[in-house]
Amino acid sequence: MSNPGEADMTPITGTRQLAAFIAEGCKPPGDFRIGTEHEKFGFSKADHHPPPYEPHGIRAVLAGLAGPEWSPILDNELPIGLKGTGPNAGASVSLEPAGQLELSGAPLVDLHQTKTEFDAHFTRLSGVARDLELGFAPLGFHPTMPRAGMPWMPKSRYAIMRRYMPLKGQRGLDMMLRTCTVQVNLDYASEADMVKKLRVSLALQPLATALFANSPFYEGSPNGFLSNRAAVWTDVDPDRTSMPELFFEDGFGFERYVEWLLDVPMYFVHRDRFIDVAGASFRDFMSGRLKIPGAEPTVGDFADHMTTSFTDVRVKRFLEMRGADAGSPDMMLAQSAFWVGLLYDPVALDAAYALVRERPWTDYITVRNLVPQLGLGAPWQSGILRDLARAVVTIATEGLRRRNICNACSETEATYLTPLEAIATGAPTQAEQWLERYHGQWEGNISQIWAEAAV
Repeated sequence: MSNPGEADMTPITGTRQLAAFIAEGCKPPGDFRIGTEHEKFGFSKADHHPPPYEPHGIRAVLAGLAGPEWSPILDNELPIGLKGTGPNAGASVSLEPAGQLELSGAPLVDLHQTKTEFDAHFTRLSGVARDLELGFAPLGFHPTMPRAGMPWMPKSRYAIMRRYMPLKGQRGLDMMLRTCTVQVNLDYASEADMVKKLRVSLALQPLATALFANSPFYEGSPNGFLSNRAAVWTDVDPDRTSMPELFFEDGFGFERYVEWLLDVPMYFVHRDRFIDVAGASFRDFMSGRLKIPGAEPTVGDFADHMTTSFTDVRVKRFLEMRGADAGSPDMMLAQSAFWVGLLYDPVALDAAYALVRERPWTDYITVRNLVPQLGLGAPWQSGILRDLARAVVTIATEGLRRRNICNACSETEATYLTPLEAIATGAPTQAEQWLERYHGQWEGNISQIWAEAAV
């Protein structure tokens, strides 16, 4: 959402204005950028417990990361993030509800720059964490701690969500406190391009969940899921999650998306503080039926409201891919490469669109409900989902090769798909590797995951 003082205070005049606001994100392909966001759990090296905000915890981590190129973001005068400046402009560091640390990467030209950003962030973070005797591990679901043992960060919007989430599903608080994800934000050229990319990426999001599954543990033991994070998302809030049928209907575009979003219940309105309106209708706010003292609806309010939609692919003035567990740095980079290869090369996009359209959207809904447990072994047509993975990873690889953007070693961006090529042809996923170690070398001692998963 907007940082304090940055919201667009233009009054709202109607849905067409809001559709035009989203359409301002359209840009020529030459200006397409790649923004990668990734989260990780902090842990104490002494007992593997999550660090508190303070003392000697997340606040100290933010202080260690701050500097001339990273300025603090405050909430009630407490630091709850960092905004990149200078060479880091467009990037930020933020906190998820239990202190999961997130880097929201700058919009970059290519995946080689993304790798450089990853390397710099993890190097800096590991140095700060080491001095505090902490570590950070990107895993999809917290493998050891019960919900009651997770800390809460002092972010005002989270207090509102903490109250409202349990009213709409059984696992909303688990989503907030015990999950970590990686997502890539990608651009579109036009409304038609947005719709095409949205449908491809939304249909293939269950495949991404299976490929990047990395959360097979629950409170110290396996619980039968390969992506427990994805299982959590099946019971969070049906008003704002999943793969809405509307997105696949003829005539879908910016205006129909706005109309849908206006009926997604609100969480808050931000002025000098967060005003709790959770459950209220943004449509009523716009029409004047919902009166919020001192707050007339603005474009900034709508932009903030857009951030409270949690569909598997989120539409903003770009598209956010939201289906993958956080994982090893190589796998998180592969997630960005996967979607860039599919969506940023026109030939690959056409091929992926043709492939997706071979099946009705209901098939993708069905498999979405199966992959948290079955992963790439979920049934698909006459085979399993791994069969689809091979075809889709090949399309993505060819798309990156056609982009032909090389690093200093003359490697194209396709080099970052190497881990997925192995998985698509039969290698174990991250979740399956952890289970092998749990039942084998670890002899059931899950505490070893922290050292092995640490970045």
